Amino acid sequence: MDIEENIELRVLLLAIYKKQENDTFLDVIKTMENSRVFNLKTGKKYLKRLKELNYIIDDSLTLIGIQKAKEVEQEFSL
Repeated sequence: MDIEENIELRVLLLAIYKKQENDTFLDVIKTMENSRVFNLKTGKKYLKRLKELNYIIDDSLTLIGIQKAKEVEQEFSL
């Protein structure tokens, strides 16, 4: 699953980038679930994939993750 091919994965990365400081990644996933973007199980799978892509380490975005999130933000602002 490549991030370029999966809009839900890109949306999750952007949501993590834009999250409130006190929100956890799980909070973001639950918000996405409540918005019916995807379910909790799928959100956890996407979060794992973002970690595999080295966009996330521990509980924060990496520099690569931040850069990719900014690209996604630009893509959605067009």
